[in-house]
Amino acid sequence: MAEPKKKTSKANTRSRRHQIKMTKPAMIYCEKCHQPKLRHHVCAVCGTYKSKAVLTMQETAEEK
Repeated sequence: MAEPKKKTSKANTRSRRHQIKMTKPAMIYCEKCHQPKLRHHVCAVCGTYKSKAVLTMQETAEEK
């Protein structure tokens, strides 16, 4: 395999990597309780997913 002829400087390495950054997770509001939640996840407050009850409040209390 080819080897680099010279060492890549810190400035060149950092300028190449400066656009690689983390993004904030996309948040939406629950249709039932209107609290923010992650997309495609069950609401932690009311336990619904796509307006259907998936978890009961007792199950969510036991997980905590």
